[in-house]
Amino acid sequence: MLRAHFRMTIVDPVTTRSREDTEPEGTGISRPLSEDVNLLGALLGDAIRARAGEAVFRRVEELRLLCKRAAEENDPAHRDEAAARIRELGDDELAWLLRAYAAFFHLVNQAEKREILRVNRERSRAAAEGGPQRPESIGDAIARLKADGRSLDEVVAALGRLDIQPTLTAHPTEARRRTLLQAQRRIAELLAELRRPDATPGETDEAAGALRDHVTLLLATAEIRAERPSVRDEVEQGLYFLESTIWETAPRIHRDVERALRREFGAAAEGVDAPVFLRWRSWIGSDRDGNPNVTPEVTRWTFGRQRRAAVALHRRELEALLEELSISDRLAPIPDRLWRRLAEGDAAAGEDRFPGEPYRQLVTRMIDALDEIGTDALLADLDLMRSCLEETGFGSIARNGRLQRARVLVRTFGLHLAALDVRQHSAVHEAAVAALLAAAGVEDGYTELAEAERVALLRRELENPRPLLATGAELDDAARDALETFAAIREIAAESPGAVGAYIVSMTHTVSDLLEPMLLAKEAGLWRLRDGRVETPLDFVPLFETIDDLADAADRMAALFDDPVYRLQLEARGRFQEVMLGYSDSNKDGGYWMANWALHRAQEALGTVCREHGVDFRLFHGRGGTVGRGGGRANQAIAAMPAAGQNGRIRLTEQGEVISFRYALPGIAHRHAEQLVSAMLLSAPTAGGREPASGSLPDDGAIRLMDRIAEASMRAYRALIDDPEFWAWYVAATPIEQISRLPIASRPVSRRAATEVDFEGLRAIPWVFAWTQIRAIAPGWYGVGAGLSAAGEEDRLAALYREWPFFRAVVDNARREMARARLEIARRYDAAAPARGFFDRIAADFDRARDAILALTGDSALLENSPVIQKSIALRNPYTDVLNLVQLELLRRYRAADERDRDTLRELLFLSINGIAAAMQSTG
Repeated sequence: MLRAHFRMTIVDPVTTRSREDTEPEGTGISRPLSEDVNLLGALLGDAIRARAGEAVFRRVEELRLLCKRAAEENDPAHRDEAAARIRELGDDELAWLLRAYAAFFHLVNQAEKREILRVNRERSRAAAEGGPQRPESIGDAIARLKADGRSLDEVVAALGRLDIQPTLTAHPTEARRRTLLQAQRRIAELLAELRRPDATPGETDEAAGALRDHVTLLLATAEIRAERPSVRDEVEQGLYFLESTIWETAPRIHRDVERALRREFGAAAEGVDAPVFLRWRSWIGSDRDGNPNVTPEVTRWTFGRQRRAAVALHRRELEALLEELSISDRLAPIPDRLWRRLAEGDAAAGEDRFPGEPYRQLVTRMIDALDEIGTDALLADLDLMRSCLEETGFGSIARNGRLQRARVLVRTFGLHLAALDVRQHSAVHEAAVAALLAAAGVEDGYTELAEAERVALLRRELENPRPLLATGAELDDAARDALETFAAIREIAAESPGAVGAYIVSMTHTVSDLLEPMLLAKEAGLWRLRDGRVETPLDFVPLFETIDDLADAADRMAALFDDPVYRLQLEARGRFQEVMLGYSDSNKDGGYWMANWALHRAQEALGTVCREHGVDFRLFHGRGGTVGRGGGRANQAIAAMPAAGQNGRIRLTEQGEVISFRYALPGIAHRHAEQLVSAMLLSAPTAGGREPASGSLPDDGAIRLMDRIAEASMRAYRALIDDPEFWAWYVAATPIEQISRLPIASRPVSRRAATEVDFEGLRAIPWVFAWTQIRAIAPGWYGVGAGLSAAGEEDRLAALYREWPFFRAVVDNARREMARARLEIARRYDAAAPARGFFDRIAADFDRARDAILALTGDSALLENSPVIQKSIALRNPYTDVLNLVQLELLRRYRAADERDRDTLRELLFLSINGIAAAMQSTG
């Protein structure tokens, strides 16, 4: 019965009002998605009625309809009426409203993920039946390379040059508890089970009943953590994804590559062993910048926890391989080299269990040695078995079975799972080096020295083999902690080479900012200069974050490359340099357009200066989840990169709710990974030196035009945030106070004390988070109106939009954020602020930006080119509006209450923040 209901009944979400129909009239979304949303809405409505009562259920619907009518009739009076009714409700009733609407958005978000998977599966089936390859897939990329005249060898060589490293971070943008994430994943799985075409009626009824129960449980699950998570909690959260979907994604991507090669190049590709080019890194448990909770001991624990997880995962894979490789020496030839390998050491256990089955004997030995074996030794045994199988007629089993999967997993994850980066602020190194030099009697006034004097001193000390610190010498806690961090890195690197990725220096401004951590590493025994050669396992990575730093990045790298000691560091690392670019702080510093342009110019300049100095390089993009922090579709960002910055290597951060969205479901994780690989394959230079045309800078006139837009945009942005009354307005108009208290991460929202937070001290994440809550989303577009208005040259802008991927990406990301913004709601937050005029300035720039964008795109609406997203926003708005109205009422009550009465209101405000984050599908 439920299956018929599921397929045929369209239910108005959150209510159980329904109408029999075979098409989802007027929704603008696909029938399967409409059916899923309607079913989930009906189940949620039942749960609300059962748990909270009929009155709450009716209130939920009443408020939604008022907000929906306000939008449809363009009449704010209906929204005013909703606000008035909300004002009459008690705290308990408001709590139920928040839970109901938040649960609805959690459910809708899962349904939308299922829709993405459904569409991708349909496209894959169509491709398998002779249709075109699925867009942005690996198969599509390799087919396009072949169509462009590339040979098999050229394509394999291009794959071999790829180096793609998504990097998980614990940035505080995931507002949901892990318990909630797991519940939502189970709901998504149950939706898939309901759609199984081969399911029996009993299986369908069982899935339907489980779905109903999980929706009820979702409504009864606490949204807010009882306390702020510890760093170890964050490590476990990251491991949840690494051990599940990410672990499964790696071999799947590898199979995609080999399948595509065989499809395009036939038998010639049959024996190709495709390279592994996709690896994950992590900052969780090792990112020290601004987080006093990440101690050296925590980093040691993180490494140990990841190693134990990796060993357990590889043991599981080897046990599966043990079941498969049942080849007997009585029925198949066994190469002598396999027997020789078994003759090494004690193989008695394997011989006793599997007499005459040498492959199983070797796998048994590998399982027994997992706790002590190194990655290279493990891979050597797997490679030995592969070559032996190929030689004796079992090539297909070697290439397509569990052995190949095990090889890919070892090459991808090693025995450390994800290499850890350590990051620290340059000011911390400066203070630690100053203390170290003073304690050694070398220099008492290091911080007072000019840059040239600092560099000369640091160079002398790096070249001097003696340690600075005498045994038992005293240092302050901060300096001792800095040295202990490098000692922890040394221990981890000694135990597991490759387990530590890089040492990243935030706010790099000068050459000394890189030489200082090198000196600390030398003191800890992690760096040394001997016989004119540097020995170190560590890459030192500058992070350029402000507009000025981005503008000067290439000159600073040239100065580093010309430094005699740093040249030795480069030689020790194979003349390789990673450079990180900060998207969040550059946007907070210069506004949306200037940040994007400064980043683009920096990538071009950095690629050029590295090539001029004969340095191989990798750009590391510190992108956040929202457009205001460099977010958006990663594959489109790759295609828009300048050609000089493209060399097949890339790193990018995966933060907070971005991790949850991209890696919660296997199919979504796979889609994200294949889009990254496809974009990198099509964007990277070819073996013949042909550069991709997509991201190249246009002519000088266009560059001057972009400079003019960026400068005008930044002037408008800085005029807003530098206004003496702006900070007071921002604090009053947004829930930033509550966001700063939200227990969603171990890291503080500011590097300063809570009582000292101002614009400069506030981190970029809560800065954007608060704008998103009030639905203005200004960091994702503000200043665009002023910039484009100052540019003029409408015809030239329209041409750039058509022809230049970077310009198009900047415009499209801005207009998508503008379409998501809802200034009629933001105006209500403005009304609560004492300062006046700021909202009018924001609205005026919005109007200018909208008019300019529509003129250059030729569209009549901001998202005319994306009707599905446009409709999704429109359908979400009435529900989100209710959440905002409730939050506004709670803010009014909170500000009017005595401190002793604020605890309950603070918890409700946390609920409202989570609900709006779920509705907007983003925080900071």
